[in-house]
Amino acid sequence: MELPTRKSGMKHVRADKKKRDRNMRRKSALRTMLKQTEAAIADGEMDQAEELYRQAASHLDRAAGKGIIKKGMANRKKSRLAHDINKIAAA
Repeated sequence: MELPTRKSGMKHVRADKKKRDRNMRRKSALRTMLKQTEAAIADGEMDQAEELYRQAASHLDRAAGKGIIKKGMANRKKSRLAHDINKIAAA
């Protein structure tokens, strides 16, 4: 295997770093959204929990579409959040 030349190899390194940084920001924002939703569910704030769930579901779908997380993970997290919301709605 031949090592890349300085010019072509460095461009990929820069691009990969930008992609990594962007994906880390998106993943961090996603985790924050999920924590806020879980906190609202734990506090029993139904209206806020439902609104945050809609936003979290959107973030999860976008992250899955961009390959930041796997589609199954997004679906599993949405399902678990919906289940918790339905539990407090029934109570």
